[in-house]
This record gives sequence, C-alpha cells and structure tokens, in this order.
Amino acid sequence: MPRNFLRISDIDKEDFEHLFRRSAELKAAKKAARTTPTLAGKSIALIFEKLSTRTRVSFEVAINDLGANALYLNPNDLQLGRGETVEDTAKVLSSYLDGVILRLFEQEKLEEFAKHSTIPVINALTDIGHPTQIVADLFTIKERGLDVGDMKLAFIGDGNNVANSFIGAAAILGFKLAIATPRGYEPDFSSLGVSGEGVEVTNDPDEAVSGADVIYTDVWVSMGQEEGTDKRMKMFKPYQVNAGLLAKASKDALVMHCLPAHRGEEITAEVADGPRSIIFDQAENKLHAGKAILEMFMKD
Repeated sequence: MPRNFLRISDIDKEDFEHLFRRSAELKAAKKAARTTPTLAGKSIALIFEKLSTRTRVSFEVAINDLGANALYLNPNDLQLGRGETVEDTAKVLSSYLDGVILRLFEQEKLEEFAKHSTIPVINALTDIGHPTQIVADLFTIKERGLDVGDMKLAFIGDGNNVANSFIGAAAILGFKLAIATPRGYEPDFSSLGVSGEGVEVTNDPDEAVSGADVIYTDVWVSMGQEEGTDKRMKMFKPYQVNAGLLAKASKDALVMHCLPAHRGEEITAEVADGPRSIIFDQAENKLHAGKAILEMFMKD
C-alpha cells in the first residue's frame, strides 16, 4: 500500500527533521537556479473542491520543478461531480497517475479516496486538517532560528483545521501550544485522534500570548462557513491580533498568518505588514516544503 499524508500524525519527529532539512536544500537549489528533477516522468493530479491561491500554485510549481507533470482537475469537470463514487474515481485515477493531491471539504471523503487508491494521496486541506501548511510553517519558524521543539506558539482565533494540525504537530514535536478562541469555537479533540494533553485552550487571548514566541492567526470565516459571518464577526472581534496583543507576547515574537488575510478583521495592517511579521516568508516556503513533501511520499 502507498504511504499517504492525510493527517499531521502520518509523520513522526524524524520525518519532520528530514522535511525541514530537505526543504532548506530545495530552497537553496531554487535560489541558485539548480534543477532538482527527482520526480521526473511522474504525473500528479490536483483535485480541489475548495478555492486556493498559495496551495494550488505552490504545488503546481513544485511538481514542475521536480520534473513531474501536474494536472489540475476541477471536481465539477470530473464524473465525480456527476455522481460517480469516490471508490471508482480513486481506482481509475490510480491506473493513470503516480499521485494525487486533494483539497476537499470532508476529511471522510479524503480517507475514502485513499482507502481505494493504490497511489500516494496528500491532503492539501480539509475541514479537519491542513498538514502541508503546518510543515511549511514550522520550517519557516526553524529558519528564523527558533527551536521548534522548545517554543511557545499561540494560535488566536477559530479552532479550525490549521489549529487542529498544530495540535497534532505539538504532540509530535513537544512545543507549547496555546489556543485562544471564543467559547463554543474550541477545537474538537475527539475528531483529531489525539488527547490534546499539554495544549492550553483558553477564551482569553492575553493569556494565550503571554510568553509566546510565535503568534499565529487565520481568517474568522473559513470556506463553507459564510452563513454564520455576522455572528462570527461579533464573537471574534476581541481576538484580533493587533499591536496591543503583540506587546503582551515575548519581546521578539514572530507573527504568522496562513493567508488570505483580512486586514482590519483577524489582524491589523500594522501588524501584518510590520517588522515582526513573517507571513510572506511562510507563504513562499509552501513551495519548498511542498517539494520536500512530494519527494517523501511520491519518490520511488
């Protein structure tokens, strides 16, 4: 059976260390215009139900840079969008391709596809997790000189898929994780397969950022949640990452956001574009970490 990357728990500490090291090597090669055709001759499809800028572009470029052929497939253009079963689609695509990258709403559909696939499957986001994002983010933090196993990361906002994957990563690497979210929007640990032991969950953003080396936020309204926008805007207003909140963290705390950012909502322009923001570094590193992930799961 192929090795899949469906949840952050599909990799271990040794895998993380390899991915960090290889991401750095591939980034250096890209900057030096050195080719890295380690997946030459392979064909890899991207099937995205959810809209994407960074994840789609970075993976398409990564596939091309590694010498493989990228095929972007809109689900509405496939028979999958006309009632064909996930099982049948997975079996057929497995006979044509060398790997599939899926960006879906339902984690269950991802796992169903992987169950019937004989080629590697990578999760490029579901409502439950965003593991490839977390690999790129942690690589970015390490690149800035922090020990990812001995830091405190404060996640401020919705207990969403990104927060879920950070919970899994903290369990593997051992860093301190504090999540501040309005009551009722906390992560659902029962859906993650981890206890959450050692993860601080609070409704107080000031408490979460105290002593934090990294402050991380994300949009308050994710794709598929638009009907609850007005309620969320009121509930999350006290959770904005602004200069006042940043001042309560460690003196040199870094600020991260997986983008797209809604300046004036979950983060102010002053902070997003300020000297402690590394949001565009982490966006760039999706390309280099994406290559390392593709190699790990799709290289013979």
